[in-house]
Amino acid sequence: MERGNLSINSENLLPVIKKWLYSDTDIFLRELVSNGCDAVNKHKKLVSMGEAAADEGAYKITVSLDKENSTITVSDNGLGMTEDEVKEYINQIAFSGANSFIEQYKDKIGSENDIIGHFGLGFYSAFMVAERVEIQTLSYIEGAKPCHWSCDGGIEFEIDDGIRAERGTDIILHIGEDSKEFLSPYKIKEILTKYCYFMPVEIYFEDMDELRKGEAEVVTEEIKEQGAEEKEKPKPVNDVAPLWLKNPSDCTDEEYKEFYHKVFTDFNDPLFWIHLNMDYPFKLKGILYFPKLRRELDAIEGQVKLYNNQVFIADNIKEVIPEFLLLLKGTIDCSDLPLNVSRSFLQNDGYVGKISKYIVKKVADKLNSLFKKERETYENCWEDINTFIKYGCARDEDFYEKVKNSLIYKSINGGYKTLQEYLTANESKTEKKVFYVSDEQQQAQYINMFKENDLEAVVLANQIDVPFVNYMEMYNESVKFMRIDSDINDVIKSGEVEKETAETIEKLFKDSLGKESLTVKAENLKADGVSAIIELSEQSRRMEEMSRLYGFGGGNMPMAETLVVNAENGVIKQILEMGDDKKEDRDLIINQVYDLAAMSHRALSADELTAFVERSNKILEMMNK
Repeated sequence: MERGNLSINSENLLPVIKKWLYSDTDIFLRELVSNGCDAVNKHKKLVSMGEAAADEGAYKITVSLDKENSTITVSDNGLGMTEDEVKEYINQIAFSGANSFIEQYKDKIGSENDIIGHFGLGFYSAFMVAERVEIQTLSYIEGAKPCHWSCDGGIEFEIDDGIRAERGTDIILHIGEDSKEFLSPYKIKEILTKYCYFMPVEIYFEDMDELRKGEAEVVTEEIKEQGAEEKEKPKPVNDVAPLWLKNPSDCTDEEYKEFYHKVFTDFNDPLFWIHLNMDYPFKLKGILYFPKLRRELDAIEGQVKLYNNQVFIADNIKEVIPEFLLLLKGTIDCSDLPLNVSRSFLQNDGYVGKISKYIVKKVADKLNSLFKKERETYENCWEDINTFIKYGCARDEDFYEKVKNSLIYKSINGGYKTLQEYLTANESKTEKKVFYVSDEQQQAQYINMFKENDLEAVVLANQIDVPFVNYMEMYNESVKFMRIDSDINDVIKSGEVEKETAETIEKLFKDSLGKESLTVKAENLKADGVSAIIELSEQSRRMEEMSRLYGFGGGNMPMAETLVVNAENGVIKQILEMGDDKKEDRDLIINQVYDLAAMSHRALSADELTAFVERSNKILEMMNK
C-alpha cells in the first residue's frame, strides 16, 4: 500500500477560480468590498479589546473609478497588512484571513458573525475582470512599513515597499480589454446598489474623471461671493443600519413603509409585514412584506432578498424561502447560512430546512394573529392576499394545517365566512356542500335565484381557485365544493313536474336543439321569471378547466351539460301550447331559451352569437305581426 498527499498545481487552479468559481462577474466588487468591511470590523474588534489604538477618522470604504487609466480601486481604512501577512493571506490561495483572525482572538470576541469572509478566495475574484492587480497596504501595527504587491494573473507576483501613508488597504484593478464594461460609473453604482447596499461600513463612490474635471473648472467671482466654492459633503451609497437590525418594538409603521418603498421601489404601501428576529437555534433577522396586488399576475412579481451579514447573496432562493412565499417581498439576513465557497449558493445543510420552516411558521402566526385579533383588517386585505395563501395551502400541507382556521370566503350575501361558519349557517339547506361562484357577472342569474331562496354561495373567482377547491376537498373529505350552476338545490324547486308534461318538454327541446350530448330535464322552479338554466357536471367542468389551465388537450374537453327547463315559466307554457303548425316559431323560441341559459354561464362563440342576434330580430318581427 502506498500513501501520499494530493498535489495541487496553482497554475491550473487559478484559471478555474477566475472562470468557474463565480457565476456572475459582477460579484468581484462584492467580494472586494466585503473584504474591506472585514478589515474595518477586525480593527474595530481590536480597538474594543485594547489591542489597537483608536483614531478620530471615520471608518469607510471608497470605490474609485478611473476610466482614463482603466482602473478600479477599492480602498479601506481597516487594520491593513504587514509584508508577512500579505505573503500569508494573499500568496496562499484559499487561506482565510477571517478564520485566522477568529482563531487568534476566539477567547476575546464573543461572536464571529460580523466577520464576513471565511474561505479566502474572494480576493481572487478580482482577476475575473483585471489583467493585473496591485495591493498597497499599511498595517495598524506601530512601526509597520507599507507594502506593495502586484500580480498579472499568473502564478508569479512581486512584493516591494509600498507608498500608502495611512492605515488600511488599496486594491487596484487594471481592467482587461474584455471587461471594459466595468469602467462605467453607472455600472459600478448598479453593482454597489445590488450587492453592497446594506453592508455595515459606509461605502463611497468616486469617479476620478469627474473629480479631475471639477478641479479644472474655474470658479467665477460671483459664485465665490455666494460661498458656492464649498463642495457638498459626499454621501455614502449604502445604508449601514438596515431596519431589520432594529428591535421590532422600536420600529414605527412609517419606518417600515419607508424601508419598503426604498428597497422595492414600490409606490404603494404594503398591506402589513412580519419582522423576523431570532437568535436561537440560528441567527436570522429580516422583514417580510405583504404587497398590495393590483392584478392577479402581480402575484408572480414577489422578491425576497437574501443576505448574509448584510451582504447580498441572491433573490428568491427556494431552499430558504418556500416557493409560495416568493409571492411576498422582503429581506432576510441570516449569518448561519451554509454558503458554498463562492457565497452564491447554499450547501445542502440541515440548517436550511430549519430556517425555511421557521419562516413559514412566522408567516402563519402573523396571519392567524390578524384573523383572531384584527378580523376586519384581515378581511379588508383578503382580496390581496388570498392568492398567496391558497397557493401556499396547495403547495405545503404543513402551512395549510397552520392556517386552515383562518381561511375565509367572500359570501354573495356580503361579508366573509370561514368554511366552518359557512357549513354551520347553511347546514339545513346544503348539508356538507359549499356552493361557489366563479364569475359574479356571468352567473348573476344563478346568484339571484340563490338570494331569492335564502341560499348562500361563496365567491371563488381567481385562477388559483380552480386547483384550490380540489385541495380543499382533499383536506376536508366530508365536504364537497359545487359551482353554483352545477346542481339545482331542492330548496329552489316548487314540487314535481307532471310526468306527461316533463316528457313533452324534454322531447320538444331535444328535437329542436338537436344536441346529442345535451341532457334535458324539466323542473318546477320557484324563480318563475327564469325560463331555463344549465347545469354543468362539477367533475367534468373541473377536468376541462384544469386541462385549460395546464395546457392538457388544449382545454377543449366536452362538458356534460344538462338543460333544466322551468315548467313554471310563462314562455315554456306558451311553447307547450304551440301546435305543430307553428313548429318553426316554436323551434326559434326553444333555441333562444337555450342560448339565454348558456349565456348565464359562458360566453357564446362567434357563430352562436351571430345566430342569437339574427334569431332575436326574427322574434321581434313575430311580436309585430
